[in-house]
Amino acid sequence: MTGVKLAVIGGSGIYDIEGLEGASWQTVETPWGAPSDAILTGRLAGLDVCFLPRHGRGHPLPPTEVPYRANIAALKQLGVTHVLSVSAVGSFREEMAPGDFVVVDQFIDRTVNRAKTFFEAGLVAHVSVAHPVCADLAARAGAAARSAGVTVHDGGTYLAMEGPQFSTLAESRMYRESWGADVIGMTNMPEAKLAREAELHYASVAMVTDYDSWHPDHGEVDVNDIRRVLAANGAHARATVAALAADLAGAAPGACATGCATALDHALLTRPEARDPALVAKLSGIAGRVLGNG
Repeated sequence: MTGVKLAVIGGSGIYDIEGLEGASWQTVETPWGAPSDAILTGRLAGLDVCFLPRHGRGHPLPPTEVPYRANIAALKQLGVTHVLSVSAVGSFREEMAPGDFVVVDQFIDRTVNRAKTFFEAGLVAHVSVAHPVCADLAARAGAAARSAGVTVHDGGTYLAMEGPQFSTLAESRMYRESWGADVIGMTNMPEAKLAREAELHYASVAMVTDYDSWHPDHGEVDVNDIRRVLAANGAHARATVAALAADLAGAAPGACATGCATALDHALLTRPEARDPALVAKLSGIAGRVLGNG
């Protein structure tokens, strides 16, 4: 797939990957500040890849304080075209058991304290997130996970909560029974929305660690249980990333059916004469393709 550069956003168990050639940590600054950490770059299975620790190495950042705009902007600056999010989630479905992977295709955004757009007063834009993940990249990620020996569920609605606390029992039941969510996590929003604004192909592989608090046989969420499942899933996650990199490196070029790379074509509302020049300059790395200053 000509010109593809893959980024993986996830934890430390993801970027400690065998076969990464020419690995080096790069410090990146963006108009929205520094990302969560330096970014590990290299080549994997013949493909240029980047690894970004979402919470920083050692996990110093809680979900609300992850610099989502800086993370996406930094990846865009490095020439990334495709982003795979790997994250831990709780499950609302009996069949989506701890240890399984869910290839998410929809989101419910319940976060309230995070900056969710690159566009501000002076340049207004509205992108469609009706289909918030790249269908092509999601399908490839699911196939890669299966090749790694994981039980994979294709499609699922991810409810993004603010955190850092886990759900109450009443909330867990509501999300499961009334809202129809399949998994719950704290990090994929506004990450997915920002990736769409940046015209990046984005897919999310959610690693189930627990049953949230709704399940009568499993009780409340225990962070120690989550750690144990994540540790067990580490090898599967790394194998998934390696298989996806090999797939993308050998894929024939083709247009994305979801339209990720052209998401801004009809999104800008502010007329050119009314645009804030400083904001236009700030957005050059994100929207330069449609602003003419990239």
